[in-house]
Amino acid sequence: MARLFINTIIMKNIIYLSVIALFMSGNPAWACADTLALATTPRDTVNLGWHTKNEVGLLLNQVSFTNWNSGGTNSISGIVSGKSTAKFKSEKWSWNSQINLKYGLNKQEENGVKKTEDIIDLKSNLVLQTDSISNWFYSARFSFNTQFSNGYKYPDTEQAISRFLAPGYMFFGMGMEYGKKIEHLSFYASPFTIKTTFVLDDALANKGAFGVNPAIYDLEGNMLNPGSRVKNEVGILLTNKYEEQIFENIELNSQLRLYTDYINSFGNIDIDWEVHFDMKVNKFVKASLGSHLRYDNDIKMASQRDDITNEEIIKQGPTVQWKQVLGIGVVIDFDKLSKKETS
Repeated sequence: MARLFINTIIMKNIIYLSVIALFMSGNPAWACADTLALATTPRDTVNLGWHTKNEVGLLLNQVSFTNWNSGGTNSISGIVSGKSTAKFKSEKWSWNSQINLKYGLNKQEENGVKKTEDIIDLKSNLVLQTDSISNWFYSARFSFNTQFSNGYKYPDTEQAISRFLAPGYMFFGMGMEYGKKIEHLSFYASPFTIKTTFVLDDALANKGAFGVNPAIYDLEGNMLNPGSRVKNEVGILLTNKYEEQIFENIELNSQLRLYTDYINSFGNIDIDWEVHFDMKVNKFVKASLGSHLRYDNDIKMASQRDDITNEEIIKQGPTVQWKQVLGIGVVIDFDKLSKKETS
């Protein structure tokens, strides 16, 4: 209990600091909107119509030892990625959609193959500008993410802890967005966002994984009601997006998402924060450094079920999840290639 209390206090402090950082970083934009609009005149040049970008990439990392007296384990890992973006712009409406796919594996000597990356991420954003002068926009957002294959808590590869569409997360909401004309910085707030969690695997659903209601059994272990496969929530969503070329050939991309549910544990904030540095070596070779910080109150790090009541007994509650990725590889932009061929 003491450990859980301490983790809770630490988590709340991290959440509060994240919220403060989000809005403090926006203060210059909120307080000096006219100054920003004047300072970013080149960014306000609008190209109407459709614009697309399609690229695939392969990041590699390899370590090999031969007669190395300090010891070590040979390993090789790779991440295959695909990203497609479509943008449409008219005088008042804009529609941005993006699909991001990643899959990575790691092979260590005598330890078999392990999954290191697994992402299916779809985002779509419809924006209405009612005033050509204002930097405020009406916005509707949709996002969905899941994974390709089974996930395991290594070294145990017998029992999957996640599968395709188990979980799957869908967000849909409407709100206001600020800074869309300033392409590298935007803030979005939605007081009404629906979050749907899918657990379309009976075994995981019956365990109550990812926050769905678990199955109910009688005293003899017979199932009375199966576990829920879908969980719906309604809450507040805040997002911040920042893109900038900080140095020549180095781009920064940061996306922060904060969500809290009105009904279930209002005030417990789910955090999803991704930061990526893309370092361009030439038109094909790129190095990438990424960080992904996540906190979800519905994901318990360690728990077990009572054999009689099927009640979840929490051994370790939700905690901060952090993933880092560093690699160098080849990225091909098909749109730039097609433009070069036509020219």
